[in-house]
Amino acid sequence: MVPYVDPTEQLVVEIFARDLKRSIEFYRRLGFELISERAAFAELAWEGHLLFIEELPNLPPPADFPQANMRIMVPDVEDYWDLVTQMRVPVIKPIGATMDFGISL
Repeated sequence: MVPYVDPTEQLVVEIFARDLKRSIEFYRRLGFELISERAAFAELAWEGHLLFIEELPNLPPPADFPQANMRIMVPDVEDYWDLVTQMRVPVIKPIGATMDFGISL
């Protein structure tokens, strides 16, 4: 099968947030690059893979359990573990809980 578009553009996750600026700051602190920001929408990237964030201030209250899991492979997982701990990110599956490392944000 011949690719229709570049694989890094084929499957893009878009998340909704109540506060776009706060969300951008959160993902940039984790290492995402800000590509563009408009009134209520931002594009971020991790090694060329895009993440969209759209601000929707009237979202319903958050669910009791995360609705998604984002997997990002890094060579220094302990450094990221320290960072998310400092940021007080709720962790559903701590390191060592499964064969792969997962932080549910």
